[in-house]
Amino acid sequence: MFDVSFSELLLIGVVALIVIGPERLPRVARTAGHLLGRAQRYVSDIKSDIQREIEASEISDLKDDLESASSALKSSFEETEKSLQQSAHDIEKSFQHPLDEATSQITAPQTSKTTPSNATPNKNGNQSKLSATDDDGP
Repeated sequence: MFDVSFSELLLIGVVALIVIGPERLPRVARTAGHLLGRAQRYVSDIKSDIQREIEASEISDLKDDLESASSALKSSFEETEKSLQQSAHDIEKSFQHPLDEATSQITAPQTSKTTPSNATPNKNGNQSKLSATDDDGP
């Protein structure tokens, strides 16, 4: 920090001894040491606060990057889902028409062979149609 050599420190000590005196010099040196220690702790605290702010800023930037990547990935998944649903719908549609035709072809011959819905078997096991005018009793 300061470029102070040993000879300069010795000169400062001699001047302090002459100005302050030998009785008060140890107390002044102790006080100066405490003040210097406080200043160093203060500088260290400020450095650590600045470092924490830088890390918090970096974490915030990283969080923003992750959120944007997450939203991009989510939109990509949604687009893929929509595309797959559309493809599934198109495939279902393409199979539905031939399936309807096949079903109608299968059920059409069977409807002519089946008995009418209002026909009931009579006593002989034959089927006869009931009409509103058949009120004959047995």
